[in-house]
Order: sequence, then C-alpha cells, then structure tokens
Amino acid sequence: MNTSGASASIHSGLGPLADLAEALVPSGGGRALLGVCGVPGAGKSTLAEALVAELARRHGPGFVAHVPMDGYHLADVQLERLGLRDRKGAPETFDALGYAALLRRLREDVERDVYAPDFERTLEQPIAGAMVVPGGSRLVVTEGNYLLLDDPGWREARAALDAVWFVDGDDEVRRSRLVARHVAFGKTPEAAAAWVSAVDEPNAAMVRAGRGAADRVVLVADDGWRLPD
Repeated sequence: MNTSGASASIHSGLGPLADLAEALVPSGGGRALLGVCGVPGAGKSTLAEALVAELARRHGPGFVAHVPMDGYHLADVQLERLGLRDRKGAPETFDALGYAALLRRLREDVERDVYAPDFERTLEQPIAGAMVVPGGSRLVVTEGNYLLLDDPGWREARAALDAVWFVDGDDEVRRSRLVARHVAFGKTPEAAAAWVSAVDEPNAAMVRAGRGAADRVVLVADDGWRLPD
C-alpha cells in the first residue's frame, strides 16, 4: 500500500465502504455528514479522499465534498499567545467550537455554497475560505483525529455527524509515515522523531481511547482497506 497518506487510487475494499457511505444519504433529500477518525498518521485523509473520488465517479462531483478538520488549527500567532506552540496538533490547539458550528451549518444550509478553511501544509497555517461545499451536495466527508473525543466542543462536533468511522492499522507503519511527513515539511529526521514521540504519540493514545465509540472500524490493509471479520 502507498503509505504517503495522499493517494486516492487504492481501490481494494473501497467499493463496499463507498456503498456504506452512500447509504447514509437521506432518500428524501438533504445532506449526510460522515466523519473519518483515527490516530495521527492512520490514513484518514487517504480514505476520505478515496471515498470522495469514488462517490464523485458514481454520481458526479456535485454529489460529495471533503472538509478536513485541519482547517480549524489555531494559527501560530494564537498558539504563541496561549503558550501552546510546542503542542501544535493537540486537541486544545484547534477551534473545536468553530468546527462544530461549521458542521451544523453544513447540515442545515444545504442549498447554498458554504466556504470552509483549509490547512496549508507548506506554511503549516490555516487558510480561511479555501474550500467550498457546493449547494445541493448530498454528502460531506470530514476527517480528523478528535471526532470521538469526549470533551466539550468535540462532543458538539460529533453530534452534528451521522456516523463516525475509525481508521486503524499497523502502528509501526503509522509512526514511520508520521516521521516522513514531518521531514517532508522541514524538520530534521531527529527533530521529526522527537516530535512524534513527544506530541503525536500522546495524542494517539488519547484518540485511540475513543475507538469503541465509533460506528464502524475500518482496517488499513496492505492493498487498501477492509472491515473487521
């Protein structure tokens, strides 16, 4: 399996998952919201992008949209103000209530275009209004680490979703992917490994505690995804 976290061309096991996502869409009109959760580096974005691509292939690009949680990172200027710059990526470094408000709007305002922030990996900063959910789209796929976190703000985000899937896989592969990602965006290998150990892994333990609350677990396989036996 391509472990870059960016390929939507992995198809093994994707068809049944796309069927399940499609089944969330209400038959009488309106919009469904699917959350894809998992520990850092689990492959949430890869699965979300693949689902969106497959459902767009089936129904056209106006049917489905992808809105990652990462657009709700606090900017570095706010992290520095709060003394959280070295905790970037932890739950308290996101605007959880703002994210929950966006999800509620996506559920309620289904006819008009809705703009959402994205996260620019090169700058490591959120960018306002960088994404759009077209009016009339029937499914929104959102993904992030903390969709099942039992804390204020995150509970509100979860309440706006029709279902949350938890992506799980091999921890060694996941950690290697995280180190490679940090290196790709400017850290030395030593600094990347230290960040994974000090920040990403404690966050991973927190996220994994919510696995049992997921509506469905999706396992990352060597050539795609599968549901547990």
